[in-house]
Amino acid sequence: MTYGDGVVKSRTAREKADDGYVPSTRRIERERFKRARARRATAVAALSTLVTGAVLFLVITRSPGWPRTRETFFSPEYARMALPKVLDGLLLNLRLLVVCGAAVLVLGLLLAVARTLRGPVFFPLRALAAAYTDFFRGLPLIICLLMVVFGVPALRLQGVTTDPVLLGGSALVLTYSAYVAEVFRAGIESVHPSQRAAARSLGLSGGQALRFVVLPQAVRRVVPPLLNDLVSLQKDTGLVSIAGAVDAVYAAQIIAGKDFNFTPYVVAGLVFVALTIPMTRCTDWITARMDRRRAQGGLV
Repeated sequence: MTYGDGVVKSRTAREKADDGYVPSTRRIERERFKRARARRATAVAALSTLVTGAVLFLVITRSPGWPRTRETFFSPEYARMALPKVLDGLLLNLRLLVVCGAAVLVLGLLLAVARTLRGPVFFPLRALAAAYTDFFRGLPLIICLLMVVFGVPALRLQGVTTDPVLLGGSALVLTYSAYVAEVFRAGIESVHPSQRAAARSLGLSGGQALRFVVLPQAVRRVVPPLLNDLVSLQKDTGLVSIAGAVDAVYAAQIIAGKDFNFTPYVVAGLVFVALTIPMTRCTDWITARMDRRRAQGGLV
């Protein structure tokens, strides 16, 4: 009998033994204990949640100002009145999210690539990209919106739009592209230099190594933080209302300004929350999936 035959017979014996495996009494008891502990932990968590919710409900509803607060912020009549108009304005927020999100990803990637270019000839480009990211990351978004929305039309430049939607979207792109650029740059710098060196040794140029080897790995690694930035962008599209664009927030403001009832703001907030939660859960799922693949060695 050869060595290979012995390995095959040994493997077959192990497979037969695995097929007839019977867990020991100690293991069965241990698994039963784990299941009982999990059920007990679930029951305790559910009970504590119910108690906490009940306490909060009683504290809020028994407060002296609750009747007036309920009428001002949680009026069913105003909620029914505001919901259709808020949903109509929400279409503008969704369009801004799609268009600005695509522009932010492209501009952020270009800025990140510019900051990672090597060689003294690219120093001016690296300096400009660094100055851009430092400036717009430090500038509050609300101030950027005010400067763009009201400052650009004041210049009276020929051919420059004065549309508040376009100007507000431009301000969002300017600010968020700086944050996304740093996310992309972190992903690029996380790729080990040996990857670039191996690509160059195979005959790829510096640009080809960046495009075909470095960027695919970098983008996969930064997908979760990029999705978090898009979630934040989805919420901040409501700030274009300061320019007069009728989005979900401004539609709520118009209704609330008539009778000084703030229920439309609550409706608009709940609509944004309903959009944000699925995106957040999707981000968590993608993050967990990538972590599992990385732990199994399936993701570089």
